[in-house]
Amino acid sequence: MNDQEISPSCLNHKEKLSHNGNLFIITAPSGAGKTTLCKAVLDRIPDMLYSVSYTTRKPRKGEQNEIDYYFITEDDFKNRIKNGKWAEWAKVYGNYYGTSSEFIDKGLASGSDILLDIDFQGTLQILDRYHDSITIFIMPPSLDILKLRLESRGTDSKHVISRRIEVANKEMENKDFYRHVVINDNLSVAVADLISIVEKYRTQVSHTSIQQKL
Repeated sequence: MNDQEISPSCLNHKEKLSHNGNLFIITAPSGAGKTTLCKAVLDRIPDMLYSVSYTTRKPRKGEQNEIDYYFITEDDFKNRIKNGKWAEWAKVYGNYYGTSSEFIDKGLASGSDILLDIDFQGTLQILDRYHDSITIFIMPPSLDILKLRLESRGTDSKHVISRRIEVANKEMENKDFYRHVVINDNLSVAVADLISIVEKYRTQVSHTSIQQKL
């Protein structure tokens, strides 16, 4: 990916960690409805944890610290790199983004399920450390519909929308890498499909726990 630096230390991490909870990774092109779908899952499953990413970029209008992102300084971010605090991280267009390994480790070890919203490169890094993560790709019905959705937002210029479509096309080429693909054509159907996938894995873990106790 252009102008992107990812963590070699995360990619080379081979330690197998024992966890009780599930880690669900959601990836989607911009405008595919990922935020809405993630919120629907969290509303339906209130005991599921959501991993809020860290970033060194400035907050955009309406964004709240610790809700949309943890906004930290570049020095703080780099110190956490040195101390191995990131499960995955990348530098994209001059700004750092990362996922806290401590948050994920503690959550999974306690038996909690975690929802993680990251891109393809981040997914590769997470899978290198958390091998059993459940990967889900959210697909728009088509690039034409995705373009219409982005245009309807009224927040981006034609140039930005064109760039987002270009990036989306590349991201969609990786969809077969994911365990599950959900097409967000009809929102209510997509929500039901996504929740069905999540609950299937949660049920499997519950049955396993019961059998172990017996």
